[in-house]
Amino acid sequence: MSEHTESAILRDVAQYYTETLRQHGETPRGVDWNGEDSQLLRFAQLTKVITPALEISVNDVGCGYGALYDVLKPAHPGIRYIGCDVSAAMIESARARYAHEPNVSFVVTSEPDVADYGIASGILNVRMNYTDDAWHEYFRSTLALLDRTSTKGFAFNCLTSYSDREKQRDYLYYANPGEWFEYCKRNFSRNVAILHDYGLYEFTILVRKNV
Repeated sequence: MSEHTESAILRDVAQYYTETLRQHGETPRGVDWNGEDSQLLRFAQLTKVITPALEISVNDVGCGYGALYDVLKPAHPGIRYIGCDVSAAMIESARARYAHEPNVSFVVTSEPDVADYGIASGILNVRMNYTDDAWHEYFRSTLALLDRTSTKGFAFNCLTSYSDREKQRDYLYYANPGEWFEYCKRNFSRNVAILHDYGLYEFTILVRKNV
């Protein structure tokens, strides 16, 4: 993918989520989800990639206002959490929300430093007016990013192409889960799992690395 196209996508994504935050605040709707119950269910799938340990580091890529940390902290007391987002407004909100958490940091970036795990929730859904071909390239670029910035594994989710046709929206991207499972299997690890059984119109892929 050309740097110009990727920069344009990241700029448009930042504007999109800055606007959702402005409209809905630090809520699931503020990061373009329907509600808290589905958000928590989604987080439960993504965090299955993490193997419990005394200390872990996690990049939350596209962190929004940092809600994933509230799920990670009780389960992983020794966590070092790094939230990354291309929306400066989201990062400002997250920093204020978790100002007193010592092992938390937030940065405006599309590419974090290396951590044990990388988690990306929802960042591959809103394609706006970009073509399928352009979004496929962006999808592959994002997975390559998750791979090179995580040492133990990464997880991501996406709306599924098995969604009911009448409920699909033109500005959203509905991925073929089998296609991306195979892509991860061939390019990143032999240990790949696909979760498509938790009641939402999406799927989650877990990529565990041999370490």
